[in-house]
Amino acid sequence: MSSPLSVGDEDIFERLQQRKDPKVLEEQQQAVNERMQAILSKAQDRLSELLDQNSTLPTNISSVQFLSAPNTRRSFLEKVVSPLLENRDRPFTLSEALREISATADKLGRFDLFQQPISVNLDESKNPITGLRTIDVYLATREKSRILLKTGTDLGNAEGSAYGNLLWRNVFGGAETLNLNASLGTRTRSAYQAAFETPLFCDPDFRLEVGGISSATQKQWASHDEVVKGGWSKLRWLSQSGNRHELGYNGFWRQVTGLSEAASPTVRADAGDSVKSSIFHSWVSDQRDHPMLPSRGYYAKVFNEVAGWGPLKGDVSFWKSEVETQGALPIPIPGIKGDSGISFTTSFRAGLLCPLGLDSNSRPQLSRVNDRFFLGGPTDVRGFRLCGLGPREGGDSLGGDIYAAGSANLLFPLPRVGADRPIRLQAFLNGGRLLPLRTSQKTTPTTGGEVQDAVVSTISDLQNGLPSISAGVGLVYAHPAARFELNFALPLVLRKGEEGRKGLQLGIGISFL
Repeated sequence: MSSPLSVGDEDIFERLQQRKDPKVLEEQQQAVNERMQAILSKAQDRLSELLDQNSTLPTNISSVQFLSAPNTRRSFLEKVVSPLLENRDRPFTLSEALREISATADKLGRFDLFQQPISVNLDESKNPITGLRTIDVYLATREKSRILLKTGTDLGNAEGSAYGNLLWRNVFGGAETLNLNASLGTRTRSAYQAAFETPLFCDPDFRLEVGGISSATQKQWASHDEVVKGGWSKLRWLSQSGNRHELGYNGFWRQVTGLSEAASPTVRADAGDSVKSSIFHSWVSDQRDHPMLPSRGYYAKVFNEVAGWGPLKGDVSFWKSEVETQGALPIPIPGIKGDSGISFTTSFRAGLLCPLGLDSNSRPQLSRVNDRFFLGGPTDVRGFRLCGLGPREGGDSLGGDIYAAGSANLLFPLPRVGADRPIRLQAFLNGGRLLPLRTSQKTTPTTGGEVQDAVVSTISDLQNGLPSISAGVGLVYAHPAARFELNFALPLVLRKGEEGRKGLQLGIGISFL
């Protein structure tokens, strides 16, 4: 027979039903978190101590097993992990074995085959005969989806487009990829592209790519459309110093067509077909802390292309070179610990297009509108219309053979937003000049001997007088896919014939001056 509840028991239930103070709950949760952190830290310290004490013990890796890689070739995986299993003059030490296992897992991750992170499990035993410590390695891999289909729309740089993209990973089981892309837009009327890429020698940092493209683009700034069809092949690799290299061949048939009624005589003279056959090399060193919104570090790129020289054939012949640099420096603020979010960034770009061959009249084969540099717009020299700098004829921008442009930007976080968010206010000052190739007598070079004089003379002209300059303020947002800028710009120096743009400009891209 149960007894009735006492007064003390009723008090217990009342206390249980009472809601605790949120501040008390927060303090209790904080105490639990601190206790768990202390336990984990103690366990980690103990593990580090054990590894230090046994770091020199001889160790042999007896096997490496993948727990889930059904679509990847066994021979490919064997080559990737072969450094762990190859015969050695002496066994690994424990620290060496752990380091090699970690490097192998990192190498697998760079193939873009498996979900990240790749878990590593070790099973330790001793050889009963030799007494040598042996390790069995288990890599818990999960393959990414082999087929990825994306569709969407893009808006930026005065263009809107719809696109579809098909990515096929691990085509033959050796980390190959096939990328098919199609887009239709307001300026790029149509573009169809296919690219096949495969790693060479089972090295994720050494790749071969072959591809082809067919596109039709409206060049409103020069009153024509350009149709491009052709293909390329290139090798990409990463040097031991961490610099990226790219060496390749381009073969394109280009057509200047769809001329408007207002097309200038120079554009009409370049209308029709041309074939470019070229080899190129690019070198990139990127030491920035963020590719879209750097606050420290530097970036440097050098690109060189030779077309129509020697066995390359084609009906255009030139040497084209570009240099691009960027540096970022954080600005400390007294009284603020850590990164203030305020940074100063400078950028510089320059390019040279030099004719190499002679035409049928034994005159230098001057550049065509297809190959020249264009400057001005929301992603390079802000405060000017798209391709608004350089030589013009009527309403057409003709491009140039030599250019230089630079920018200085001061970026700082928005009030009440914080420095950890990828959004900044900026104040900028930028400028540049774009010139055609002219001799010291300001004439077009007509002989091979005049080309060198024209190059030297035109480079000197870059320093004569002020470049086109603009200044402004704006808002910068660094999305993982692209950088967005909304700026108010004011042209300060506008050279004769060039087109400035006072007011708001929207820029979307991955490379900004």
